[in-house]
Amino acid sequence: MAPAAFSGRSREVDPGAVFDWLTQGWTMFLVNPGIWLGCGVLLLVMLMAISIVPVFGQIAAHLLVPLFGAGMLQLCRRISDGQEPQISDLFAGFRHNAGQLVMVGVFFALGIFGIALVAFALTLGGIMLAGLMVLVLSVPVIMAVWFAPALVFFHDMQPLAAMRASFAAGLRNWLVMTIFGVFLMVAAFFAMLPLGLGMMLLLPVASAAVYASYRDIFPEA
Repeated sequence: MAPAAFSGRSREVDPGAVFDWLTQGWTMFLVNPGIWLGCGVLLLVMLMAISIVPVFGQIAAHLLVPLFGAGMLQLCRRISDGQEPQISDLFAGFRHNAGQLVMVGVFFALGIFGIALVAFALTLGGIMLAGLMVLVLSVPVIMAVWFAPALVFFHDMQPLAAMRASFAAGLRNWLVMTIFGVFLMVAAFFAMLPLGLGMMLLLPVASAAVYASYRDIFPEA
């Protein structure tokens, strides 16, 4: 008998779980810091190189984020399963369900850029107010794509179904996800201060923490 398809069912976790996720993220990083740092540097360089191109580069970067996100999650899966991670795992999303992952990126880009256009139109170009509106209105979009790469890559869910499941999981766990998001924003601010060098450490640890949160919130994972 064939196994039942992954339903995308999520569960509510305690707000304190965020500290467990971060601990697991740091522990995964320590398993093989060389591979993690190599992947982090490679990913940052590629995304910065792509983003240099005006407008189209920013769009392309948004489209590729789910593919590279799947690659970082694959590194986590290998470590979790006791296997040896490889830098080539960073490109795992290009080899499995690439089209579906790109579609997640398409919906992400459309959502973010659409919100930005509406915000600037409503505020008549006021940068500060428009930025605040984008930050607030982007939350549902971010919720919808937060777990979507994992659900598409590991469980072969279709993009829209994965985004609905991700949004539902974020809504069910709004408090712990808010704490997690605020922590990552603050950490990213300080990581950017020394010429952005801290991102080489934060990116692997945050990716592993996201993987830990996915395994915790989706009991069928």
